[in-house]
Amino acid sequence: MKKYRAIIVDDERNVREALALLLNEFCPEIELCGSAVSAAEGRALLKTEKVDFIFLDISMPGEDGFTFLKSIPKDEYGIIFVTAYEEYALNALKANAIDYLLKPVDSIELREAVSKAIQYHELRKAKADIRSVYRESLNNLHDQVHSENRNIEKITIAEQFGFRMVKVSDIMYLQADSNYTILHLSGLDKIVATRSMCEFEKILENSTFFRIHKSTIINMNFLKAYSSYEGNFAELTDGTRLSISRRKLIEFREAVKQFSKSIE
Repeated sequence: MKKYRAIIVDDERNVREALALLLNEFCPEIELCGSAVSAAEGRALLKTEKVDFIFLDISMPGEDGFTFLKSIPKDEYGIIFVTAYEEYALNALKANAIDYLLKPVDSIELREAVSKAIQYHELRKAKADIRSVYRESLNNLHDQVHSENRNIEKITIAEQFGFRMVKVSDIMYLQADSNYTILHLSGLDKIVATRSMCEFEKILENSTFFRIHKSTIINMNFLKAYSSYEGNFAELTDGTRLSISRRKLIEFREAVKQFSKSIE
C-alpha cells in the first residue's frame, strides 16, 4: 500500500487529537507526520517534513487558513479543509470541488474525503493542466468566501479524468443522468460532471437557476419563451425545448415574474 504523508493545522487541540485517532484507525494510507496549532507552525513543519496532504482549519485566530495558503506553494499539496464554517462558505467549498470535512469529523466522511483526495492528488501529479485548475480553484474559493456577492460565480467541475473551471453564467441548463449531471453550456459545449443534480441545486440556489423538472434545472437568463402547446415547455435562446413538470408550473410562472422584475 502506498503511503501519503500528512500534517494537521488547527488551533483546536481536541480536533487535532480526534482527527489523528481517526486517521490512524480508518485511513492506513495516511502517515501523520506532525500537527500545528497555527499557520506559522504549519509553515515550519512544511520546511522539515515531506508532506502530501494538509488537513487545514479555515478559521484560526490571527492568520486564517486562506492566509496560510497564500504563504505556501499550495498546488504542491492536497488541501483537505476541516471546518465548522457558515453555510455560504460551505457552498463555496462545494462549488470548487475542494476536499473538506465538517466538524465534528465523521469517520465515514473522512474515509471518503481521503480516498477522493488521493485520487485527485495522483491526477495532479500526472497532468500539469489539472494542477493549474486546482490552483485556480483554491484561488477562486478564497475570492468567493471573501466576496460580498453571495452568488457563486465559478464552479470547478470534477469530470471522470480531471477538472474544469466553468463560469456559472455560461451554464444554460443542467440535466440529471443517474448519479451524474450533464451541464449544457452556451456555445453548444457540454460537460458530464461526477456529482448529483441535488448537489448543483444547493450550490446554485441563490442565483438565477430554477428547477423546472426533477431532471432539469435551467438558467433563467437563457429562457426565451414558455409554451403550453401539447404540454408545458421552456424554450431557451438556442431553441432547446425542455419539459416543465405540472407540479412545478405555478412556481415556474412566479419565478419568471420575479426574474423579469429583477432585470427591469
